[in-house]
Amino acid sequence: MLELCQMVAGPYATKLLADLGAEVIKVEPPDQGDPARRRGPFSDDIPHQERSGLFLYLNTNKLDITLNLERQGAGGLLDKLIAQSDILVEDHAPKRRQELGLDYQRLQAINPKLIMCSITPFGQTGPYANYKAYHLNTYHSGGEGYTTPGGTPFPERPPLKVGKFTGDYLSGLGSTIAILGALYWQRFTGKGQYIDISKQRLLMSLNAIELCRYPNDGYVTTRLTRGYRLAGVFSCRDGYIQFATQQEKDWWAFVELMGNPEWAKDERFHDLAGREKHAAEIKEKISSWLMQHTRDELYRMARETGTVLAPYYTLDEVANSPQSAVRGFYVELEHPVAGSFKYPSAPYKFSRTQWAAYRPAPTLGQHNEQIYCQRLGYSNADLTKLRQAGVI
Repeated sequence: MLELCQMVAGPYATKLLADLGAEVIKVEPPDQGDPARRRGPFSDDIPHQERSGLFLYLNTNKLDITLNLERQGAGGLLDKLIAQSDILVEDHAPKRRQELGLDYQRLQAINPKLIMCSITPFGQTGPYANYKAYHLNTYHSGGEGYTTPGGTPFPERPPLKVGKFTGDYLSGLGSTIAILGALYWQRFTGKGQYIDISKQRLLMSLNAIELCRYPNDGYVTTRLTRGYRLAGVFSCRDGYIQFATQQEKDWWAFVELMGNPEWAKDERFHDLAGREKHAAEIKEKISSWLMQHTRDELYRMARETGTVLAPYYTLDEVANSPQSAVRGFYVELEHPVAGSFKYPSAPYKFSRTQWAAYRPAPTLGQHNEQIYCQRLGYSNADLTKLRQAGVI
């Protein structure tokens, strides 16, 4: 598999496949490589292209070569690699893709079984097709930003910028699923196909319930109206919790959680319409009660009463949780430049095949000789000339 991608979405898709055993050859520009190499945090707080935590995580289990697609002769090298590959994943804008010679019909003529997956902000067609966009743009273009978090207790605040690259990770995951589907088809027919991934469309599909309400009911969901009004994020004694009362049984389970207070017996609150009407008054009472308890106390009581409730944990609390320890979520890898670090492993466990982090993220061009010489038949003298010409 060849990866011609940068930053998060494409590299995450190929990382997931590499974790499943695919041989992934990451192709980077020879000068500075993937921009993710310049994103922190950096090991020992030393900015360096081989010390980026983002790059190190996204590129475990991969091989790495350099290739400047803009230089004369690069296309021939890429074509030889494509002839030997099952899958090509790339993330260039449609216009740029054509300029680089990454036309699927041409590439499929070289390799009829080739699966090519293009991951772009808005897909290969439409008025936005060649728009440049960052994670901030694509995440909000999917509608999720405006509705996050649902049932917020802070109505005066603007929509949220979601943390880090959540939308790109989701886009990478969706791309992996599509690639596996095409690979399944390829194994039966011997034929490849082209996959057009739109990050916007993928994120819209995850926001399906809210987006379906508008074309069907003309209803615009916001952070305040998403879900049931008596739900969302609330403060407690030592942090925040979130609960949901979408169903009638959920409301009465929450009432039981609170010890069946007298005010909950008020006839005004006995049905959904009444509780919706008097939501502000009820929220005030709930907030007062929640502030008497800690997150862990509430979580324990919620399990006993069957209440839909979850505490908000900090990253260190999640990382050090006994559940993560028992499941062996972190694995240690030694990188030749960055050093030894603990990395997140896979979210799944197979009964017969064990997941393994068998290779740290590669250094820039680490496998040039292995791929170009041993795989494609070039000599070391050829590689020297290609480097001098700026091709690799």
